Amino acid sequence: MLPLAVILDRDGVINADSPNYILTPAQWQPIPGSIEAIAQLNRAGIRVAVCSNQSALGRGLLTESTHKAILARMRQLLAEGQAHIDAFFICPHAPDALCDCRKPKPGLIEQTLAQWSLTPQDVILIGDSHRDIQAGTAVGVASWLVRTGNGQQTEALLNKESASKTPTFDDLHAAVQALLNGTRHE
Repeated sequence: MLPLAVILDRDGVINADSPNYILTPAQWQPIPGSIEAIAQLNRAGIRVAVCSNQSALGRGLLTESTHKAILARMRQLLAEGQAHIDAFFICPHAPDALCDCRKPKPGLIEQTLAQWSLTPQDVILIGDSHRDIQAGTAVGVASWLVRTGNGQQTEALLNKESASKTPTFDDLHAAVQALLNGTRHE
């Protein structure tokens, strides 16, 4: 059975990540296949949310207007690929803010579930970092890992930490293919 919604991390899953943050619209570059993967989710009737830590806002490295311009570029490129994101849930806080929405805390995931009146069993989260997996797992959402972004380092960490294998895929496109085909591992 397909999920009712998929929650995606942004940087490292949908677009190329940067250790220096994505600070301009031009720096937002989709990972090959990610826009098509989102379009496939859209066509399958699966809602798509982005839950993303954006600490560059809280650190003062990024203004709200520039952040909106980055999201506008993202929406434009998605639309050109006949894809869309149904909702964005953003944590704008710096790590020292001690908020409840910064992953690995589950606040953004909980907001998504509440806004859409979903249960954790209705959703799959796809991320590239340990904190993504932790946030989803904290509320019982099935959490998948992609090897793009920080995914390879996270995969090595998860393999050391636990005997249970987190479903892991080369990229978002591969994860979505597995989801739509009913398989859970690559």
